[in-house]
Amino acid sequence: MRGVFDQALSRCSIENAWAGQLEYEGGVLRIGNDLYSLPDYDRVLAISLGKAAHAMAQELARQVGSLAGGVVAGSTDPAAMLPGFEYFRGGHPLPDAGSVKAAEAALRALRGATAESLVIFLLSGGGSAVFEKPAPGLSLEDLAATYAALVRCGAPIAQINAIRKHLSAVKGGRLAQAAAPARQVSVLVSDVPPQSLDAIASGPTMPDSTTVEDCYRIAAQYDLLGQFPPSVRSLFAQHALEETPKAGDAEFVSARWHVALSNESVVQAAAAAAAGQGFHVEIDNRCDDWDYAAAADYLLDRLRQLRGHAPRVCLVSGGEVTVRVRGKGKGGRNQQFALYCAAKIAGENIAVLSAGTDGIDGNSPAAGAVADGATVARAGPAGYDVVQALDNFDAFPLFAALGDTVMTGPTGNNLRDLRLLLAW
Repeated sequence: MRGVFDQALSRCSIENAWAGQLEYEGGVLRIGNDLYSLPDYDRVLAISLGKAAHAMAQELARQVGSLAGGVVAGSTDPAAMLPGFEYFRGGHPLPDAGSVKAAEAALRALRGATAESLVIFLLSGGGSAVFEKPAPGLSLEDLAATYAALVRCGAPIAQINAIRKHLSAVKGGRLAQAAAPARQVSVLVSDVPPQSLDAIASGPTMPDSTTVEDCYRIAAQYDLLGQFPPSVRSLFAQHALEETPKAGDAEFVSARWHVALSNESVVQAAAAAAAGQGFHVEIDNRCDDWDYAAAADYLLDRLRQLRGHAPRVCLVSGGEVTVRVRGKGKGGRNQQFALYCAAKIAGENIAVLSAGTDGIDGNSPAAGAVADGATVARAGPAGYDVVQALDNFDAFPLFAALGDTVMTGPTGNNLRDLRLLLAW
């Protein structure tokens, strides 16, 4: 099971997956179906943001060679730095001073862009936190407190990022505003649902499909106003949020977007790897953005149905589940999902892996965890109670004690989560 996960990650590495999608020959860069003759521009600038920022910048430089320079903002320190680039380590999951320095550096670099310039944006998940500048009137502390409330509220990522966009000076298309009138192309490594591409890194270079009214509705739905700091609460109470750039606005006339990798990429890679190990494979992404318990019940029921059709079955499911955090434990949505499954499959020949492709799950050092029919029986003698761990959102210590965490470290990628459910 871990081998299937590792194979899927490898096949979807930036270097492997970009082959054939980005090519450079004779001064012409092809991104998808679009061609850019680099010598024809007075300046070529690259800005790379998110958990895959370092890998994306390195791969672009490997293919293209020297660029005029740019900005790289990631959640980890780079293994190596490209000449001419400014590097920043921003906070994650909450923005910090490094996040603001990265945004300010990008805005400075874009001031010199003209209609004869080309700006290549390399965007990946995690960019919301590692690259940030508060909207006028808000402080970094205000924004960090708001982020903290959002990541614990149980809302899907697209709804969380709708609010982030409207509190930022660089999100929701505002970075594209700063780059205009330059020619712009955004290469996307997506950690969001396919219908919500403008939520990647809170959509700094894309027209925003969400509105201030969406933000007010989301805040009410998840009872967020009381958790926001006073300055943000006041903006919501007075309906004083400023609207973001929309489709049809002038700053997007010379902009293009290309999805290089997505959750579908890693789902298909996992399915191929499991089939190669002799499993009958089915893919079911229907529970994307569902509550973790509802998603687990649904997928386990589906797995038991499939078990009647083949001796060895693998159900592959992509996307993310939601968790409304109430306890103060250590873990994340993947470990919470896996532990809930453990309680439901006790004594059965079923195993479940749930892990984040970025290598990080919640506030733990693990990417996720593996559970099977013996997890509950093994937890007791190890001194852990499964029900108590679930109630306290404290799955990591239990899985760590059993040796069942999935530890990868930061992967330099971010394609949402992957769930593998096996039955035999």
